[in-house]
Amino acid sequence: MGRLSDGRVVFVPRTAPGDRIRLREGSLQRHRNFARADIGEIVEAGPGRVAPPCPHYVRDHCGGCQLQHLAYDAQLEAKRAIVGETLRRLGKLQIEDPEIVEGLDEWRYRSKISMAAKGGEGAAKAVGMHPYDRPNFVFPLADCHITDFRLMALWRELRSRIALLPQPLTRLTLRLDREERRHIIAESAGEPWLRAEELRHAMQVDYEVVCWWQPVDGAARVMAGPATGFPATAFEQVNPGMGRLARRWAVEQLGDVRGQTVWDLYGGVGDTAALLVEGGAGVVSVDADEKAVAWGRSRLPAARFIAARAEDVLASLPAPHAVVVNPPRAGLHWDVSLRLTSEPVPKLVYISRDPATLARDLQRLNVNYIVKAVRAFDLFPQTAYVETVAVLEAA
Repeated sequence: MGRLSDGRVVFVPRTAPGDRIRLREGSLQRHRNFARADIGEIVEAGPGRVAPPCPHYVRDHCGGCQLQHLAYDAQLEAKRAIVGETLRRLGKLQIEDPEIVEGLDEWRYRSKISMAAKGGEGAAKAVGMHPYDRPNFVFPLADCHITDFRLMALWRELRSRIALLPQPLTRLTLRLDREERRHIIAESAGEPWLRAEELRHAMQVDYEVVCWWQPVDGAARVMAGPATGFPATAFEQVNPGMGRLARRWAVEQLGDVRGQTVWDLYGGVGDTAALLVEGGAGVVSVDADEKAVAWGRSRLPAARFIAARAEDVLASLPAPHAVVVNPPRAGLHWDVSLRLTSEPVPKLVYISRDPATLARDLQRLNVNYIVKAVRAFDLFPQTAYVETVAVLEAA
């Protein structure tokens, strides 16, 4: 973010704090209160600028990462500032920039990658990522430097066998599960994936591969490989190690929960519920994803799992002593916020994937709650995304 000569703020992608730049001729787009433009030339590099190691970042303008051109310390400082500024501006909170827990790994941490497919006659012409400045285009992916080596090894095996995937292919997701099996989730709008077993036999690998077909308007199912029960299409943190750190800190903020009823809303596969059960709590975990709930129930019988939207079942749940919420980026449903403010609980922990919706929800909750602590966790190095945990107590 910089300023034009008329004082107007201008947003320029891939710049760094302290950069002096010339804008690319013809790229300036003026709006009423701000402007957007692209870099034409870096006249003087800021102190935090580094050379991005991924060729796709520079050559293809890959939109998967946003901060590879910043040194990691500068990335962490930027994310702290983003969270703090957002909570002050949108949430109206009097709060300093929070502490941030740095990533365990700056690279190769993702246990999942999703790629778009560019259509063509027969097999897809390109499977890869979107450039940040050309969202309708797809460039072929050679390697993703933030994705686990094991998934990239699988991708190398797949790249020459795209014709064996269902057509017309719309999206391809690769996922690593907790037993190190590799999952291929192929999404298509056409006929079922009939060549999945052929693909498994064609790949020269010494690890287990599970092939899923995801119809555009239907539920995914296993087409080849062992049906392990692992919900490969369910939400799960793509940075498992950092996800565990964030969840454990969040649960620790509740204090002693022995014998207490705790709600785990938007609980997914039950990772937070497992920590709460470990602490002696009686846990009610709610999530709309039936596959995630079924898997959580099978591995954690001590907790009560409910497959439903949180806002639809709150009235039927036993009164809680504490609540943990981990909503999608859209934040809390209004009915969930209303229930938590109309009947406050002593402690509420909010695990957020988006500072803006966190700020909005904290402003709604501040009627009956006080924010006691905020901590950020860098689950997504090299990107602009950040996980934030806010600890609230009833006022």
